[in-house]
Amino acid sequence: MSVGTLVSKKAPAAAPASQEPLDPGWAWAPYQPDAARPWNLRWAGHLLRRAGFGADWARLQQALADGPQRTVDKLLRPEADVAAFNRAYDEHETAAIDPGSGSSEGLCQWWLRRMILSPQPLLEKMTLFWHHHFGTSNFRVADGPLMQRHVQLLRRHALGRYSKLLGEIARDPATLLSLEADANRRAMPSDRLARALLEHFSVGPGEFTEEDVRQAARAFTGWLVLRRQLRYVEREFDPGTKKILGREGPWKGEDVVRIVLERPAAARLVVRKLYRWLIAETEDPPPAWIDPLARPFSKDYDVARLVETMLRSNAMFSPAAYRRRIKSPVEYALGIIVALEGLSPTAPLAHDLAELGQRLGHPPTVHGWPGGRAWINPFTMARRASLASALLAESGPYAGKLDPAAVARKHGASPPQDAARLLVDLLLQGDLDPAVLQAALKDAAGPGAAQAAPGRLRALVHHVVTLPEFHLG
Repeated sequence: MSVGTLVSKKAPAAAPASQEPLDPGWAWAPYQPDAARPWNLRWAGHLLRRAGFGADWARLQQALADGPQRTVDKLLRPEADVAAFNRAYDEHETAAIDPGSGSSEGLCQWWLRRMILSPQPLLEKMTLFWHHHFGTSNFRVADGPLMQRHVQLLRRHALGRYSKLLGEIARDPATLLSLEADANRRAMPSDRLARALLEHFSVGPGEFTEEDVRQAARAFTGWLVLRRQLRYVEREFDPGTKKILGREGPWKGEDVVRIVLERPAAARLVVRKLYRWLIAETEDPPPAWIDPLARPFSKDYDVARLVETMLRSNAMFSPAAYRRRIKSPVEYALGIIVALEGLSPTAPLAHDLAELGQRLGHPPTVHGWPGGRAWINPFTMARRASLASALLAESGPYAGKLDPAAVARKHGASPPQDAARLLVDLLLQGDLDPAVLQAALKDAAGPGAAQAAPGRLRALVHHVVTLPEFHLG
């Protein structure tokens, strides 16, 4: 079965028959498990994939016990000291970055490690979202410390206020260098930041004119990146009147950010993007679902409240969402590593993910990564299978850090057949054709199974993570 075919399959649970499928009141109301839509391993795994990078067996079981709403509480407000964890990892990143080389490889490797171990995976998932949203690439920045500060900026506001994040992005040296908008002089305004701000970061295509771009560019004059630092040069600022999106005045850059965020289209753009990131990317959400979220979001741009509404919602736990996203290379690899409770070396992992098309720190364009079906073709599917094989190998670049048999034993499943069933549930939460499952269990319990269990279980896990079901988030 192809990934494309699987995406079109019906999810395991439908909306209540009494509800219209496009009813926004139902869509954004909190999910309450009932006989028609019980809280089970499938939905627990689904939530932990969307709000992070999957989960190990203990966390799946805890989510089952807690229920959906308590699980969302913990995702948003974990009990662990997230601030202390991030301070430690900021220091690790700084030590790993060579300020003279211009490379961000150390940052990428430590970011992957942070994603694997973070006590708040939702924060890292949202940091990755904003990295994709703004599309800032070290290809043009060529400065590891600047890229580190950029990613820290994204993390700092990942669940904060989008208005604050966008204002700081407009003054971020890495963003300006990446956009080639680092020389905003009065005599020659650069329109690159203004265009990105209008087209990609706020109101979106069709909501502005070329004259709006030119006028906004004038408002950003005076700001230059000199010797890798942001400088404001008063004489380079154009103090004249500008007319932007119908608003006229002696606007500066911060005024442009305020003006664009006052337009309803700006909130709708962010809500649509987050819907595709957290809920489903196979088709655009109906406008009737977007407006009820965009209206309150436009008042204060509170990202955490928006994310919380989506994670708690009936829409999240509906056929419209279930396995309706194709995992990116990062999500695919970390889904294996996190589930199997390993800490694979992240230097080779960063390289292998780049080979699969997702090099952290290097989104290909200001649009970020294409995503969706662009991740999947015969070449990338073969490369994903090779990466899975390397991750599960007992030797090689990943040094045998992942041990499925040890994971099964840890959770009380020592007999080969029990171990096989636990691993399948861990990785797919029941989404495996019964015939395929029975064949796997039969093989696990076959002659000599006890002696060959580690090898057989590695082979089983490799088979499972190369199935179309596992490629869907």
